[in-house]
Amino acid sequence: MIISKIQVQKKHQLRIFSEDGRVGVFDVSPYLNSEAFLELNNVDSFVKINNGKYFVEWDCGADLSADTIESEWCVSQGLAED
Repeated sequence: MIISKIQVQKKHQLRIFSEDGRVGVFDVSPYLNSEAFLELNNVDSFVKINNGKYFVEWDCGADLSADTIESEWCVSQGLAED
């Protein structure tokens, strides 16, 4: 999967848009107890996210691969609008 767009949602969730038109929600909260993700408990840090197309990365250095996201996201029915 190639990530075309990311929207930060409430409750540590990300709305992910893929280049093939799929849209889904990925919940980051199960990762927040891991040392690499602890800083993301702070909302100000969580919103500082960058799209690497094949991964997402936060300014604090935490990252998730597109493969991880794709294996665990909840895909919306049909195509969603931006």
